[in-house]
Amino acid sequence: MKKILGLDAGQAGGIAVMDLDNGQLVEVMPMPPTIQDISDVFERHSDAYCAYLEKVHSMPRQGVASSFKFGQNYAYLQMGLACHKIRCIDVTPQTWQKALSATSKKEESKTQHKNRLKGLAQKIFPKEKVTLKTADALLIAYYGYLKER
Repeated sequence: MKKILGLDAGQAGGIAVMDLDNGQLVEVMPMPPTIQDISDVFERHSDAYCAYLEKVHSMPRQGVASSFKFGQNYAYLQMGLACHKIRCIDVTPQTWQKALSATSKKEESKTQHKNRLKGLAQKIFPKEKVTLKTADALLIAYYGYLKER
């Protein structure tokens, strides 16, 4: 089985693993709380074909501590992928959202946008219990699946 990982680096993000051959989900979870837990996930899926990692950066009005933690999570994921020899492909939110026709609308609040992304993930994966923590990871994995197949 060829697997592809979708990674949303936010502390409230998640990890989704898909079978690249048939598009079925293998595993979905909120972002593990520790570096060791992240490594354990990558160990389970060290045979993955590649991982699509959401490329993040600090954002206006985001606190210093939040920006630091966000960047730290991103670096942990990069290092974990490298240690487990999983090829990493960075993808910006604008890129994967545009490809899935899910970019934010001018009149839409952040909460409304996140809920719309969750709804899209539910539509694509109707058998999966989609949460706000896993929705982006599922959509990133799906984007990777579309790009790689």
